Amino acid sequence: MVNEDPNPVERDDNPAQESALQKDPSFSAAPSVSVHPSVSVHPSVSVHPNVSIQPSTSAHPSSSAQPSGLTHPSSSGPEDLGVIKVSRRRWLVVLVFSCYSMCNAFQWIQYGSINNIFMNFYGVSTFAIDWLSMCYMLTYIPLLLPVAWLLEKFGLRTIALTGSALNCLGAWVKLGSLQPHLFPVTVVGQVICSVAQVFILGMPSRIASVWFGADEVSTACSVAVFGNQLGIAIGFLVPPVLVPNIKDQEKLAYHISIMFYIIGGVATLLFILVVIVFKEKPKHAPSRAQSLSYALSSPDASYLSSIVRLFKNLNFVLLVITYGLNAGAFYALSTLLNRMVISHFPGEEVNAGRIGLTIVIAGMLGAMLSGIWLDKSKTYKETTLVVYIMTLVGMVIYTFTLNLGHLWIVFVTAGVMGFFMTGYLPLGFEFAAELTYPESEGVSSGLLNVSAQVFGIIFTISQGQIIDNYGTLPGNIFLCVFLTLGAALTAFIRADLRRQKANKETPETILANKKIEVTIIPPPRAIIVAF
Repeated sequence: MVNEDPNPVERDDNPAQESALQKDPSFSAAPSVSVHPSVSVHPSVSVHPNVSIQPSTSAHPSSSAQPSGLTHPSSSGPEDLGVIKVSRRRWLVVLVFSCYSMCNAFQWIQYGSINNIFMNFYGVSTFAIDWLSMCYMLTYIPLLLPVAWLLEKFGLRTIALTGSALNCLGAWVKLGSLQPHLFPVTVVGQVICSVAQVFILGMPSRIASVWFGADEVSTACSVAVFGNQLGIAIGFLVPPVLVPNIKDQEKLAYHISIMFYIIGGVATLLFILVVIVFKEKPKHAPSRAQSLSYALSSPDASYLSSIVRLFKNLNFVLLVITYGLNAGAFYALSTLLNRMVISHFPGEEVNAGRIGLTIVIAGMLGAMLSGIWLDKSKTYKETTLVVYIMTLVGMVIYTFTLNLGHLWIVFVTAGVMGFFMTGYLPLGFEFAAELTYPESEGVSSGLLNVSAQVFGIIFTISQGQIIDNYGTLPGNIFLCVFLTLGAALTAFIRADLRRQKANKETPETILANKKIEVTIIPPPRAIIVAF
């Protein structure tokens, strides 16, 4: 049996190494055997150096068999795949990532949270300011696959450096747009930040899997997503405070410059921290599932075939649709919140920002509690479904109380809705990682985000037009209808938790589930072992 400490910590000295997989005594190897280089051998099988082993295509996917195109062992993994140990650096890595994700998310919503002020300053339409938010969604769609490929090819550190550098560059470009006729410059800066976002959104589940143990992975993913949500919260709170609604263009430009200088300085500091702190991967695999993933990975793997396999996974396809509906509704609400609140409470730009802050802070609490609950219970399907249904309930309550004329009621209902709506986001990442193991978390989470961006653009444009023509009530009912559809589809997702199965497997269970046939052929032919 395997004895694995759930969170052994990696130290700088040389502690006794714990083997994650021990040799099974019931399997004995022939004395003259050679291992064929194109075959990935599961570590639970003891093989002599001169045997040719060919696994059968019927092997269970969560054990030694890797899907088509992923058969060559990778040399990019930790030094010793047999050692399961978590690194002390892991929390620092996820914290730095969370911080520069926060900075990028702030820049996404900083225009939308004071939509009317920027509209008057630049002399453009409300729809033009909405596009400063929607460009984040638009650029993600065509750039996802190239960036996901770069993540697989060059690893976490390169993607982190690129994302934080672009985020810093975009922040400084915006400082060149402090005149009313320079709206195109602020568009360029925002587009650069939106490209940076492509290097950020798909990282949480990948960082959690590469750096954290089996009993920490959901919490770590929640912390990584936490930064993005915190950035949105600050983006709702700070701009209305720093940029008041005044008529004097010169004073308004001064207040906008203060906000741009602050975010530029923060983005620069975070880029420096990424350079210093961010490391590609820990010395040892943090979990059995990650160790097996390293063993099965291949630099020559077909990236396209991985995507094809994901779309053949019906459970994952359903999750892609339902995640997109939920996250798209959140993006639309965030972008249009200022417009909705101002229509019912004129002159309340600051409180509109505070309502947005309430939504996101409540969601951050929901995300953290959900992550901790998943690490303890592993009830991915049940938790996701309950949170989705409660998101719908919260949205319905918010929809029918917005026009009552009491701000405190809006704060309460928005907080309840946000607790579940934004708390759902890390659940989707982790559920996808479970359903698609051992496929790359960067690809699966990237496809979830593409769905979110597509639905986000559709919902933002559609709800914006409905609000302009018919009012906020029909606009919010529009979102309620699609959240109802998402909750219904979530009920049909089967809880095929492949990563959990891989973490529980031992050499004994692997061998017990396989029929091993050995055919001995006289030299110079080799021994063929069929699984």
